[in-house]
Amino acid sequence: MGVLIGPETRLLCQGMTGRMGTFHCERMIAYGTRLVGGVRPGKGGKRHLGLPVFDSVAEGAAATGANVSAIFVPPDNAAAAMIEAIEANVPLVVCVTERVPVLDMVRVRHALKGSRTRLIGPNSQGLLAPGSCKIGVMPSIHERPGRIGIVSRSASLTSEVVEQTSRLRLGQSTTVGVGGDPVHGLGFAACLELFLADPGTDGIILIGEIGGVEEEEAADFLRSARPKKPVVGFVAGRHAPRRRRMGHAGTINIFGRGDAEGKIEALRQANVFIAPDAASIGETMRGALTS
Repeated sequence: MGVLIGPETRLLCQGMTGRMGTFHCERMIAYGTRLVGGVRPGKGGKRHLGLPVFDSVAEGAAATGANVSAIFVPPDNAAAAMIEAIEANVPLVVCVTERVPVLDMVRVRHALKGSRTRLIGPNSQGLLAPGSCKIGVMPSIHERPGRIGIVSRSASLTSEVVEQTSRLRLGQSTTVGVGGDPVHGLGFAACLELFLADPGTDGIILIGEIGGVEEEEAADFLRSARPKKPVVGFVAGRHAPRRRRMGHAGTINIFGRGDAEGKIEALRQANVFIAPDAASIGETMRGALTS
């Protein structure tokens, strides 16, 4: 059992007919994800990849019973696509688009208030419930069904930790890429809450990085929740220079805020097991489960 997605997922893809949408939809279908249709204004009534295409999310959701939407839309139109899915009351929206303008995301966050929608992303690698459902662009080479939940801001480190936990025969219940942009949907704290409530998850790995306050908010949540499940944390960017953006938009350490050491200390004070380096995250989780 995992969180957010599973065998019951019925996926609608906004931007399915584009080059990237087509490429990744083919792979999601091959994995076993139940893709029920796509959305592309002006192409309603046509078919793509053997599936119906609709002019709007509301039309597609009504016709297919879709409960998740994946967004493969260019940055200049991604916010409008997210807002359309929110207004159509889609329960879960996963946006993989990178470089969505920050002010556009402010409008999206405003649309989320009071809605029934949970947003993952933008700039998200997606979600993966091994053997059940894959949404987004997350590799599915090394995944293995198991009982470790993974929530991450880093796409490359996510793949590394999935491989480590599979190699150690721990496996994953669900892997969630929250995205690295400074303004986004679900963050660490909300995902931790979902994993703590999931009976199919025995331990949680949190992969953070410099910039923002995601890790500090997660530490605050864990201090109040006092979880019985072990949580392992790793924060990338301990040697990153200040006042310089590293990688994507969310990773910036400026004026002494958002630095790795501060985040690590906050997590340590919340009784999180800190992995000493990226190569030891899986082993740290195995040790935490038996400690």
